[in-house]
Amino acid sequence: MEESEPLLSGARRPRGSGSGPPDGALGGRGPGPARSYGAGAEPGADAHRELCISQAAVFIEDAIQYRSIYHRMDSTSLTLYRWHYSRICQGILSFTIFLILSLAFIEIPSSLTVTSDVRYRQAPWEPPCGLTESIEALCFLVFIADVSMKSYLIGWKEFPKNPWLLAYIVVLVVSVADWTVSLSFACRETLRIRRALRPFFLLQNSSMMKKTLKCIKRTLPEMASVALLLVVHLCLFTMLGMLLFMREKDDQKDQERRLYFRNLPESLTSLLVLLTTANNPDVMIPAYSKHRAYSIFFIVFTVIGSLFLMNLLTAIIYNQFRGYLMEAIQSSLFRRRLGIRAAFQVLCSLEGAEIHPLVVGVKPETFLQMMQKVNMKLYRKEAIVQAVGAHAGGLLSADQFQGVFNELDRDAVKERPPRPEYRSALLRRAQSLFGHRYFDYLGNLVAFGNIVSICMFLVMDADRLPGERDDFVLGVLNYFFILYYVLEMLLKVFALGPRGYCSFFSNVFDGSLTVVLLVLEISTLAVYGFPHPGWKPEMLGILSLWDMARLVNMFIVFRFLRIIPNVKLMSLVAGTLLDLVKNMRAFAGILVVVYYSFAIIGIGLFRGALGAPPGNHSLVYANSTAPCGTFEQLEYWSNNFDDFAAALVTLWNVMVVNNWQVFLDAYTRYSSPWSKLYFVAWWLVSSVIWMNLFVAVILENFIHKWDRRGQQQPVPGACQVPYQMTVELMFRDVLEEPTEEELVEKLTQHPHLHLCRTWAPGVRESQCLPGDPRQGLLHHLPPPAHPGLLPSAAPLPCERSGRARALVTEKVQPLCSTVCTVLYPQSITSPGARSR
Repeated sequence: MEESEPLLSGARRPRGSGSGPPDGALGGRGPGPARSYGAGAEPGADAHRELCISQAAVFIEDAIQYRSIYHRMDSTSLTLYRWHYSRICQGILSFTIFLILSLAFIEIPSSLTVTSDVRYRQAPWEPPCGLTESIEALCFLVFIADVSMKSYLIGWKEFPKNPWLLAYIVVLVVSVADWTVSLSFACRETLRIRRALRPFFLLQNSSMMKKTLKCIKRTLPEMASVALLLVVHLCLFTMLGMLLFMREKDDQKDQERRLYFRNLPESLTSLLVLLTTANNPDVMIPAYSKHRAYSIFFIVFTVIGSLFLMNLLTAIIYNQFRGYLMEAIQSSLFRRRLGIRAAFQVLCSLEGAEIHPLVVGVKPETFLQMMQKVNMKLYRKEAIVQAVGAHAGGLLSADQFQGVFNELDRDAVKERPPRPEYRSALLRRAQSLFGHRYFDYLGNLVAFGNIVSICMFLVMDADRLPGERDDFVLGVLNYFFILYYVLEMLLKVFALGPRGYCSFFSNVFDGSLTVVLLVLEISTLAVYGFPHPGWKPEMLGILSLWDMARLVNMFIVFRFLRIIPNVKLMSLVAGTLLDLVKNMRAFAGILVVVYYSFAIIGIGLFRGALGAPPGNHSLVYANSTAPCGTFEQLEYWSNNFDDFAAALVTLWNVMVVNNWQVFLDAYTRYSSPWSKLYFVAWWLVSSVIWMNLFVAVILENFIHKWDRRGQQQPVPGACQVPYQMTVELMFRDVLEEPTEEELVEKLTQHPHLHLCRTWAPGVRESQCLPGDPRQGLLHHLPPPAHPGLLPSAAPLPCERSGRARALVTEKVQPLCSTVCTVLYPQSITSPGARSR
């Protein structure tokens, strides 16, 4: 589908160069009068300039968000594009994804019960037919609008080349069809395919999740060699174990075989669980009790499997995934550089039209007009504008234009608000004292003493009932400690000022908890009076005295985290954890997708498998009769797949692999021996693959922060904003900057942005684009007087036509060795122009 308005329209020509531009060269507005450089504005010039600036602003926004620039660029499409990627629309889409994923908690089987234990669970509330289906219908409408908008914006010709959009449509079609079947059967169908497809909506909405998934896919073949060694290792020791623990007449000596090596499937399961050390040393004890030499078999198996092969698998996953992730991040860097370069080329067309067609550069005034339209963080925009101010006297070259946007990768530096100024010398001394770091150290010491006092009373009252405790001493101590905390907060506000106090996150955290503690202490004193000997807990109001004291003590313990910023290594570790929470959304999203899919599959396979209806204890063994360590004896009845929430918790317990052999045994007995495949697959995906990937990201994040800590130089009079590490910045130091030729080549492949190359000194005629009407004119051009103004092989925007005209005049000054922009009417398309 052709563009309704070309990217760069209405190009100008020098005076006296002949007739005006062909029809359609002004973006579909028809022919217009000739325009000279610097005067005589033609109709639609302001609209053309506004369009070009908007195009450049969108390219910059694409670069900031690492988005592809391959989308429609006419004025209508730009409006739709910016609206679609606005915070409101993306917020609506994110909420819709969250809503449709959350339906699994209230759909049949509903998770709206107090407990998931099959012995005590009451009948859950079931939504009427049509309630959740109506919510699904609204979500489907949002997704249909989203995929339609994305398909239109990239162009209908480019749409079939995008596998994610094709998959998006297929998933929507299948989901809508399954939704229709549900309504046809009055919501009584047992199989709902669309539930298992819902995680795709989360997956396709994140480019980082797509890259992570692609990296995982490329890492899997590299894991095959170690996985094959693990299989061989497991099978070899399984056969050795079955030969070693043969059936014997003495039942006492035959206990190892009966419990763990009775047949091939159980032998494999026992050693597979031992590979995770979940059943160690239980699996060894029967044979070890018979003869101590049997321990060698299990020790050798564990050393080779757990210590060598599993850790080697972790190393391979870390190394390969890191390499593939770096490639993905390299492509993100290329997208950013390409978006910035595309904005430069669009703005160059304006300068070439207003100053001279051979000038390659951007005026700072034009740059600032573009920045007014760019949606980005204010402090970054101010830094970029300040950097451009240094070039107020001349044009920005391509390298300078790219360099200005290096501010996107830098930390924000802000100045602390000035401290209050006091006239009294005594107040100034007090301000200096209470604003000193040693005053913080004193506060940390007092908080530590409060924690020690609480620990002492917890130890002394551990075996006492609430009615036997005397809270007099602890109540008095907490009273004085909280008074000190309030006094400390007020003194810091006095020394730093309200704005200066709130400029420190540690002060905000500390002050908030101090206010909460003060409110709780006042409430306690108002209800129970001042502490006195024999202060006994009693229930008055909502909480008892003991509950109030526990709540106060919990906040005091939590407040002790204020020491973290004062310990550098602890602060580094805490910063790494915060970065993981903030920026590992892609990895958390992959985990959510996996959890959701396995939970839905588990509900379909094992719902009601335990067979105990609510309140029926007939299938529950008494603790005295159930074998030790079994599902029944451990009372694991709440770990089931009878609803979505219970399935998630069960999968979590299996992922931790502590006692996961209990789940394998129970669901083998209650469901089918083939159920082991489900749990083993979940262990491979969650514990082996995802957990190792998570370890790899933690290592990269921590190493980068550790290295960066030694490189940072403090800025006098300013403070560094807490550094928020992103995956892109994590690998920035080892990434390669794209070359000029690579950027130019990608720009010429833009489906909605058609570019012609300029000629650098020394370029032969055979190097020009095929069919370019400028061939044969190269020898008429004088050498450039200022070749630095024009990068080699830099593209200039042009439009398509069947009859090209080279705007070359005798007045061309030797500024550079390029040729004027070639204009093509929009209405006619030739094969030669299409190839360009």
